[in-house]
Amino acid sequence: MFDSLSLKLDKAFQTLKGQGRITEINIATTVKEIRKALIDADVNYKVAKEVTDEIREKALGQNVLTSISPGQLLTKITNDELTLLMGGESEDIKIESNPAIILIAGLQGSGKTTFSGKLANYLKRQGRQVLLTACDIYRPAAIDQLKVLGEQVGVEVYAEPENKDAVKIAKAALEHAKKNNHRVVIVDTAGRLAVDEEMMNEIARLKEALKPSETLFVVDAMTGQDAVNTAKAFNERLNFNGVVLTKMDGDTRGGAALSIRRVVEKPIKFISSGEKMEAIDRFYPDRMASRILGMGDVVSLVEKAQQTFDEDEARRLNAKMRKNQFDFNDFLSQLDQIKKMGNMKDLLGMIPGMGKAIKDVDIDDNSFKPIEAIIRSMTLDERQNPDKLNSSRKNRIAKGSGTTIQQVNQLLKQFEDMRKMMKTMNKMGGGKRALNALNPFGR
Repeated sequence: MFDSLSLKLDKAFQTLKGQGRITEINIATTVKEIRKALIDADVNYKVAKEVTDEIREKALGQNVLTSISPGQLLTKITNDELTLLMGGESEDIKIESNPAIILIAGLQGSGKTTFSGKLANYLKRQGRQVLLTACDIYRPAAIDQLKVLGEQVGVEVYAEPENKDAVKIAKAALEHAKKNNHRVVIVDTAGRLAVDEEMMNEIARLKEALKPSETLFVVDAMTGQDAVNTAKAFNERLNFNGVVLTKMDGDTRGGAALSIRRVVEKPIKFISSGEKMEAIDRFYPDRMASRILGMGDVVSLVEKAQQTFDEDEARRLNAKMRKNQFDFNDFLSQLDQIKKMGNMKDLLGMIPGMGKAIKDVDIDDNSFKPIEAIIRSMTLDERQNPDKLNSSRKNRIAKGSGTTIQQVNQLLKQFEDMRKMMKTMNKMGGGKRALNALNPFGR
C-alpha cells in the first residue's frame, strides 16, 4: 500500500545526491519534498508538518561521516521519525483475565467480522482456547459469516440468532466460556455505515457490561483521513485500547497508518490484509518504517516462515533433499506452505531492495495454479518418479490440467534443474549447511 509514498520519499532523498554535507539550503529542499510526499499519502497536514520539522531540526548541524552520505543520514533520521510517528514500540494485546474478553468495534464494512476470525486463528495458534461470539444482531448473514470463519479456523462460535439483545448474548457467551474452559472470548459487534448514537450506545453498554481486557477499533486503511476522524469519534466515547488496520493490501495511500497513532494517541496493534485467515500481523512501527523506506523487513519474513512451516515437515524434507529423493509431492507441499504465508508481492517486498524492483511488476498469487494443476494431474507413481513421464503421459497431464505440453515440459525441466542443483550441493558437502539455512527451524 505504500508503493507511491516509498517512491516519492526515495526521490526526495535523491536531491541530496552528490552533496558533501547537509546545509540549510539542501535540507530545506529535501524536507519540502518529504512533506509533500506525506501529504500526498493522505497524512494529516499538521502531523506531516510536525514530522518534517523534527526531521529538519535533527538533520541540521549533523556531521556527515566520510563513510555515510547526506542522503543515507537523512534516510536514517526519517526512518527514526516515522517509527516514532507510528508509536515507537510495538504493543501486544492484553489477555491476562480468565477468560479474557476482546471487544471488536468499528464501522460496517471495515472488516470486523473477518478480523475476528483472523484474531481467533492467531490466538489459537498460540495454544489458547478461543470462543467467538456473534453480537452483530442487525447485519443480514453476520452470524452465518462468523460461523463459517469459526469452522475454517476450528474455533467454536456462540450465537443466539433469535435474540436481539447484544448485551444478553455477550453475557450468556461469557458464562458458556467459563463452563467450557475457553480462555479468550472475542466479541464481534454491529457496525453502521456512519457513526450514530444508537451504535455508540450499544457498544458502550457492551463495554460496561463485559469490562473487556481489550477493546479494539477496526478501521479500513483505504478510507485515509476519514479513518482517523472515525477513530477519534469512537475513542472519545469508548476509550479503546488499540487500533486494527484492515485492507492493507488495497490500492491506498497509507495516510491512516501514518497519522492515526499521533492523532488518536492509541497504538496500532494489528494490521490485516486479504481474506486468508493467516493474513494478520502484529504491528511493529520500526519494521513498517523500514518497509516504507525500501529497506525491507527480513524479521517479519522469517517470523511468517516460522509460523507457517511445520517443523516436522521441514525436517522430513531436509532429509529427502540430502538423499536426492525430493519429488513432486514434496514440491506441492512446499507450494502449499508458501501460499499460506500471504500475498506474494508483499512477501517479496520484505526483502531489502526488492520493493523498488517489483513496484511495477504484477505478481499474481494465481500464478501457482497452473503448476498445481499439472502436479495434481499426475498419478501418485508419476509424482514420485518423474522420469517415467513420456510423451503420452505428458499429453494426458496437459489435457487434465488445462495447460499446454510446453508448460508441462517447462515445469519438468525446472524441477530437474532444481534436483541437479541439490545433488551437486550434496556432493560438494555444502548441502547440509545450505538446506539448514533455508529451513526456518534450523537443524
